[in-house]
Amino acid sequence: MAGFTLHKLHDSFGAEIRGLDLSAPMDPETCEAVTQAWLDHLILLFRDQDLTPEAQRKFCERFGPLGGRLRKAEDRPEGRDAENIMLVTNVRKNGVPIGSLPDGEMFFHHDKCYAPEPDWGTMLYAMEVTRVGGHTLFANMYDAWETLPNDLKDRIEGRQVLHIYKYLPTERVDLKEDIDKYDHQWQPIVITHPKTGRRALYVNELMSAMIEGYEEDESREIIDRLVENVKSADVIYDHKWQRGDLVMWDNWCTMHARTDFPRDQTRMLRRYTISGQALSA
Repeated sequence: MAGFTLHKLHDSFGAEIRGLDLSAPMDPETCEAVTQAWLDHLILLFRDQDLTPEAQRKFCERFGPLGGRLRKAEDRPEGRDAENIMLVTNVRKNGVPIGSLPDGEMFFHHDKCYAPEPDWGTMLYAMEVTRVGGHTLFANMYDAWETLPNDLKDRIEGRQVLHIYKYLPTERVDLKEDIDKYDHQWQPIVITHPKTGRRALYVNELMSAMIEGYEEDESREIIDRLVENVKSADVIYDHKWQRGDLVMWDNWCTMHARTDFPRDQTRMLRRYTISGQALSA
């Protein structure tokens, strides 16, 4: 029995699920209902959860195999054994971050779009949150594609985009650099979602570097226009974190960003991902 209720977060997408304890066993019918709600709403919020790493991992695994980390083991702040788990936190020990992406703003991006098989989903659990800032912004990329002006659609239809990530939150790769130093991958600039069949814009502010068939300057101009069009449209949900929140989102049809926050306020979230597959137009 499903036994939960859905409450909209935004006119465009997103829903809060009430009535589920994610640390408790979940029957197949409920899991199927949550999966369908996720596909329908793109982002799901569960408030007031009390999740150990093991409980969060088990909930994540209900939806598929865990996604792995691409970052080299020796470069992971969480340690060499952190194959699936990431701490998103500004906490430091002896001046060294204990997790990833510690401070400040982070531009809009898709998780692991720079990999051959981008993760389908991300689950982020809030253990400590800031009083000010540190929100996560989500954009509905189905609607971003559907509301795109026709002139922009015509310029990108059928093309590929190069995604590159240098593990910095607000710094894009200069294409004059040796990009082989960084994880990178060509992807369709408009994908067909493997599970829904809907089309989604698959370009973002942080990692999208070059569009097939255009020179660097023109690529940058088109990418910037695409991102600005998303930002100006009514397709963004601003999530203000509370302790005990678990948010799961679909990486194939949303992108997300982080707002700035004071360095003297602690922010600690724990992330697992659900593995994905190669994407096609």
